[in-house]
Amino acid sequence: MKVLVIDVGGTHVKILATEQKTPLKFVSGPKMTAKRMVAKVKKLAGSWSYDVVSIGYPGPVFHGHILHEPRNLGSGWVRFDFKGAFGRPVKIINDAAMQALGSYNGGSMLFLGLGTGLGSAMIVNGLLEPMELGHLPYRKATYEDYVGVRGLNRFGKKKWRKYVVDVVERLAAALEPDDIVLGGGNVKELKELPKGCRQGDNANAFAGGFRLWLKKEIPSTMPREKRGREAEVLVNGQ
Repeated sequence: MKVLVIDVGGTHVKILATEQKTPLKFVSGPKMTAKRMVAKVKKLAGSWSYDVVSIGYPGPVFHGHILHEPRNLGSGWVRFDFKGAFGRPVKIINDAAMQALGSYNGGSMLFLGLGTGLGSAMIVNGLLEPMELGHLPYRKATYEDYVGVRGLNRFGKKKWRKYVVDVVERLAAALEPDDIVLGGGNVKELKELPKGCRQGDNANAFAGGFRLWLKKEIPSTMPREKRGREAEVLVNGQ
């Protein structure tokens, strides 16, 4: 089975397919509707061969259905027929959850994506739970207002880095994960990672998109006494 993975972001849309070595991308932004995104993906993919499609969407997704229009893109996403547009089976998942899935090694893992906003997801013994932690109240606004790109631009790198450390510590204390992965495009702006964290890779979003269609256990490198029983990753109720 050949998979086309689409990682939809607030600034770029990135794509990669099975047997392809180099991801391709194009600019997204506030005028990027679902229809326009599909048209650009199909044109950019060109002669690539694929049987199914994985889409990482920057917003809440429930059982493969987009719940709300995106904050940083155009409209028309909630009811769009992606399966009909691509002419192939499609699985849609939150973009942070897709990158988390590609970053997972076992046990309980918290993924935080430092990008346009604050993406978040958690996997516990193979069970994936997309989250919207970035919209929770923090100081005078929300978490993503301080550690997303708006916070980086508003406060500058020095203060932003302190907020990132504080947010990570708060969420780690509340959720008690074995493993914390910091991903997203702005993780490179950190001089050093907060304690207990490892750096993710944007390429893991593609790995997660491929994993959506695999029926096998996720390998674990976590010590057995810390991770409990391994389980098959369940996505979109499957």
